[in-house]
Amino acid sequence: MTRFDADTPAGRRKLFADAVTAHRERGSAFLTVEVEPPREEIQFGESDGETDFEEPADDEAHTEDGETPDDESAPPWIQFAEKTFNLDCTDEELARLHDLLDDYPEFRIEERETPEEAEGTNVRISARSDANRLAGFLDRAFAAVYDRPDDYRAWVVQV
Repeated sequence: MTRFDADTPAGRRKLFADAVTAHRERGSAFLTVEVEPPREEIQFGESDGETDFEEPADDEAHTEDGETPDDESAPPWIQFAEKTFNLDCTDEELARLHDLLDDYPEFRIEERETPEEAEGTNVRISARSDANRLAGFLDRAFAAVYDRPDDYRAWVVQV
């Protein structure tokens, strides 16, 4: 793989299909896709229109109202390993995931885990399909489940 991000539906689906193919060819443990927060959610270090993902200094790690950002504001991610998607969902996102899975009858929720200390559910979905179908699901999951806009930017952060 030579590129690791995309921000159009066609570009993301090609990126995701390439990532699935690279993951399979390399026999890697898993691949991880994350999305960039929408512009209004970015809290640290923008310059020249590019997002700076460096860790903020301790005195900068606060929102405008003085609170410290927490995991709730972390952008969504989806992992894929062998033939399984792994993702975390709130109750609302889980309901949207069930709706999305109606369009993917060959994909099945195999495991759901809701730890007491967590505010969401970890979901594992068996997904036996070709790279293009998996890529389509990834793109639609970020848009539908996590309510990302049509021009959201996705990053393949681990293959």
